[in-house]
Amino acid sequence: MIRNPWVWLLFAGLLVALFTFDLGRFLSLDFLKSHHVALIAYRVEHPRVTGLLYFCLYATVTGLSVPGVIILSLAGGALFGLLWGTVLASFASTLGGTLAFLTARYLLRDEIRRHWGERLKTVEASLAGDGSFYLFSLRLIPVVPYFLVNLLMGLTRISPWTFCWISQLGMLPLLVVYVNAGTQLARLDALQDVLSPSFLISLVLLAVFPLLARGFVTLLRGQRRSSS
Repeated sequence: MIRNPWVWLLFAGLLVALFTFDLGRFLSLDFLKSHHVALIAYRVEHPRVTGLLYFCLYATVTGLSVPGVIILSLAGGALFGLLWGTVLASFASTLGGTLAFLTARYLLRDEIRRHWGERLKTVEASLAGDGSFYLFSLRLIPVVPYFLVNLLMGLTRISPWTFCWISQLGMLPLLVVYVNAGTQLARLDALQDVLSPSFLISLVLLAVFPLLARGFVTLLRGQRRSSS
């Protein structure tokens, strides 16, 4: 049972906003596809405002652990291209994750420990054994949902700065894959476009990346143990 009244007020406000304004529709692939032309036109006329709004929305969604991060990553590629889409999404996701981390550490400690106490013990034991490399592996291979990593890490002894830069580095490769897929998704004007080489490459990257990341982490872990 959550005892902090501010938590209840936050969740109640989010529910009211989601149902009253139907905000969930903005975080769907259908919305992105159907409004892509209008969004591009607005970005061309107001590039800085669009970038700022996208950054704030991404950071807010990440910080509040609201589903929709993957769609926003695709939208970054569709609206800003690979380079700027990656830059905006990377720093926004790190900022949002750090805000969730700090919220867990200073506001939700008791509630998180009550609900995920067993997972927290595993995280603390892994951090004691592998140090910050454990956080890097969790970010590189998302076997644990990112929002849960943000919350659980907030209850450990890891410093906010260490959490911040390792998270940004670890999340970057997969983020690039999603943003790149978004650049190709924006070009699908007809069904036959699905067979275009660039789009197929993006799909292959999405499928193969978890295997490559797992092998890379295993290799690094083996090198660390052999050198210690």
